[in-house]
Amino acid sequence: NLYYKNLGEKMATNANWTIIFEDKIITKQSGDAANTSYIISDDSFWSDPKFSNVWAIQHGTSITSDEVEHRDSTPHSSFADANIGDISQFSSRWDSAHLTQLQSNWDNNNEVDEDNNSTETEAEKIARLGARPTSYTS
Repeated sequence: NLYYKNLGEKMATNANWTIIFEDKIITKQSGDAANTSYIISDDSFWSDPKFSNVWAIQHGTSITSDEVEHRDSTPHSSFADANIGDISQFSSRWDSAHLTQLQSNWDNNNEVDEDNNSTETEAEKIARLGARPTSYTS
């Protein structure tokens, strides 16, 4: 995707989080579930006035002066200097979306016969997969 390629060329690399405001995408770049993106369809969140001039964020980079890209000609800035709050406002939304995905994966991972009828009890499913996820924290 050219959009992301260009973003990577303009901003710091090796981030823990990438946030693309135009697309409402939050991507976890490191740890378990690295390179997993979710579209967060919360218009009231994205339209917060403190984000009005933010185009994209690369957070957790080793280059602290190049983490926030602005929509206008404002130079890139560090996340702290952008004064837009804590990264948890993004990571907590990603965590919630990821938990929903993990739960869906668990719910839909069933042993079935040729007629698509379940062939296992809930206890057998838990023994095979572990308990259904109830929380997730990055």
